[in-house]
Amino acid sequence: MPVVNRIADFAEDMKTWRQHLHTIPELSFDLPQTAAYVADRLSEFGVDELHEGIAQTGMVAIINGQGPGPTIGLRADMDALPIAEETGADYASGHAGKMHACGHDGHTSMLLGAAKYLVETRNFRGRVALIFQPAEEDGGGAGVMVEEGIMDRFDIGQVYGIHNVPNLPVGDFVTTSGALMAAVDEFHINIQGVGGHGAMPHETNDPVVAACGIVQAIQTIVSRNHYTQQDLVVSVTQIHTGSTDNVIPDTAYINGTVRTFDASVQAMVMRRMQEVVAGQAASYGVEAKLDYELGYPATTNDAEKSAFAVDVAREISGADKVDPEGGREMGAEDFSYMLQARPGAYLFLGQGDGAGLHHPKYNFNDEIAPIGASFFARLVERAQPLS
Repeated sequence: MPVVNRIADFAEDMKTWRQHLHTIPELSFDLPQTAAYVADRLSEFGVDELHEGIAQTGMVAIINGQGPGPTIGLRADMDALPIAEETGADYASGHAGKMHACGHDGHTSMLLGAAKYLVETRNFRGRVALIFQPAEEDGGGAGVMVEEGIMDRFDIGQVYGIHNVPNLPVGDFVTTSGALMAAVDEFHINIQGVGGHGAMPHETNDPVVAACGIVQAIQTIVSRNHYTQQDLVVSVTQIHTGSTDNVIPDTAYINGTVRTFDASVQAMVMRRMQEVVAGQAASYGVEAKLDYELGYPATTNDAEKSAFAVDVAREISGADKVDPEGGREMGAEDFSYMLQARPGAYLFLGQGDGAGLHHPKYNFNDEIAPIGASFFARLVERAQPLS
């Protein structure tokens, strides 16, 4: 059973929906055109309830099955990225400087395909809650939807999501029981020194040298302060200071990211970074302020729900195309907030060769839309069977 036959029948519809969404990329929570298009399709299908305006432009659609039962949640993200598209597609972005470079247009079309099938067949008990989410890339829209009460409001008992993966064979599923993706934090360090003439450094408190010292010392958190078998990444990604060759500036700025799985490791990094910044600032005679911002938590699959999702994936793609323990990665995903609120699982779906995620030449492979839609549909039918 590679895909559900009825879903295969409207593969071209999913392609049409996806390519239209690709032409109208929008960012963060501000998705008026995207949300309107999705709402129109759901209304055409005949969903039983459509609740719009959640987390600004998110929505939840309810499909009732045959008879009483629990509610299962299926999620798709809808937002794009601030990237100028270079695909050359005839349906390329019509919004300058914005594009669907992560495949959220494809995720949305897959969930729409599942919605169309589930409305038509209703071969399940209870209800399905289709969650169309804004602001995965920036803003934590999943967390906002949870804070606005969707899990309790719609009595969602379990929740699932999938993400496409370039350069993984078409139709391959990969996931991991337990921690799958890392928590992501960011830090900002502002250094205040005393500038002056580049020929007279003795009259200054140089923030450039202090910034270099802080960056070097931060790297010792990974190499000397944490247990090597606990995953941790600390990366400095920006240093901004100065404007010309013969002036020592007054200020410097450092920015970066921290990726962890364990809360105790995260707490250690926060403590040591504060100590490092304060100590280095004192040694160089400057003032330095650290702002450490907690971001998305770790994406952690429920063991039982992960095993169930893997079994469904095997039904769709075949046992040899499903890796149930593919390891964890240091990327992050705001679906983590939904998995904190309810048990569930998140899986990766291969889409074949092509440019990587967040690349200006990336494009979603429409060939995998029926696979993803079939996966969503069979999750429902097997989680809440009629008999």
